[in-house]
Amino acid sequence: MKILLQLFITVLTSNLIAQPTIKVNAQRIENRIAQLATFGKDSNGKGYRVAYTKGDVESRSWFINLMTKAGLEVNIDFAGNIIGKRKGSNPDLKPIAFGSHLDMVPDGGNYDGCVGSIGALEIIEVLNESNMVTNHPLELIIFSNEEGGTLGSMAMAGHVTQEGLKQVSQSGLTMAEGIKTIGGNPDSIQYAIRKNGDIKAFIELHIEQGGILEKEKVQIGVVEGIVGIVHWEVTIDGFANHAGTTPMNMRRDALLAAAKLIVAVNETINSVPGKQVGTIGKIAAMPGAYNVIPGKVNMGLEIRDLSAQKIEQLFAAINKRAALIEKSSGTKITFQRQASSIQPALTDKKIQAEITAAAKALGFTNTIMQSGAGHDAQEIAEIAPAGMIFIPSRLGISHSPKEFSTATDMANGANVLLQTILKIDKQ
Repeated sequence: MKILLQLFITVLTSNLIAQPTIKVNAQRIENRIAQLATFGKDSNGKGYRVAYTKGDVESRSWFINLMTKAGLEVNIDFAGNIIGKRKGSNPDLKPIAFGSHLDMVPDGGNYDGCVGSIGALEIIEVLNESNMVTNHPLELIIFSNEEGGTLGSMAMAGHVTQEGLKQVSQSGLTMAEGIKTIGGNPDSIQYAIRKNGDIKAFIELHIEQGGILEKEKVQIGVVEGIVGIVHWEVTIDGFANHAGTTPMNMRRDALLAAAKLIVAVNETINSVPGKQVGTIGKIAAMPGAYNVIPGKVNMGLEIRDLSAQKIEQLFAAINKRAALIEKSSGTKITFQRQASSIQPALTDKKIQAEITAAAKALGFTNTIMQSGAGHDAQEIAEIAPAGMIFIPSRLGISHSPKEFSTATDMANGANVLLQTILKIDKQ
């Protein structure tokens, strides 16, 4: 009987230990999401918190004030990233970083980036309220201009060039001018670079921006990696001629060849197993008249996958199909790879395991999945072990005013983030 009693106590104790004792405040998260949504509204009530605009500047000031009230030591680095530091019990340990971004696409939604930012602040609030000091220092990072090309995280990873700073942002300012408006200094942007080993781990909480989690009724997505994105400008040269006097069998119709290539892209992408995607997202036919056979077509091809090698294999297969279309249509098809291409970024396996363990301990259903959209974590993964936590997006809608995630889902994600940080902190 004594042995059975001891066994019962051991099991009960282990179960109690396994259950997290502190949790985030769902109502506070939802309230702050609503507050953040007020910044950048235009006269028609549409959201316009594009990086470097008035709405962006005001939202950053509001968020910095909240960070300061939460006891963080706040500074803005030379790339315009907001960094809030919380001391750990051992100052010699590397910081655990987490956060996201506040800026949005034109007429975007209130959750993309915002959930990760508000959720990160909530972690600090809960730790304060629980009088809990982590072993590692903590850093809450709000990256600048994520939607305009992940500029803030690129700068931290050392990937911003002088040429890139001259590019015009969605605000109408150059990147360099925009950085100045939010308190950065483009002339010293090299000092925003963090070296490999400077950060213990980086975790980003984010809405899925797709419909997989909701469709499969899964509460937490554990991101295995962020896809690479490669763009090609496609030019199809045919011969413009009179649409009424040129027989069908004597035409070199560039638009007809383009239509066949669009079908070929879809068939090629679907011809192999996996989660790869390929898209012809833009097209222009010239000269663009009812009575003229199109002599030239410009299109944009994009392929995304977690494997750079697979992207190249798919493109090679598309190129072969293009050669057959050229021959049958009498056209010339050329592909020009764009410099804007992004390499895939895999998340850290150990952090994936910690996120999964935290989700299970909280009783949440979870799944391993890839991110089809780019994120700041993609850049930071090159200088630190990185992980991402996804929560469901209603109907898979994102970059839209209809973007929505429930308070429960946001709190679930923030609780997984909290427990993941606490697990990593013990290492």
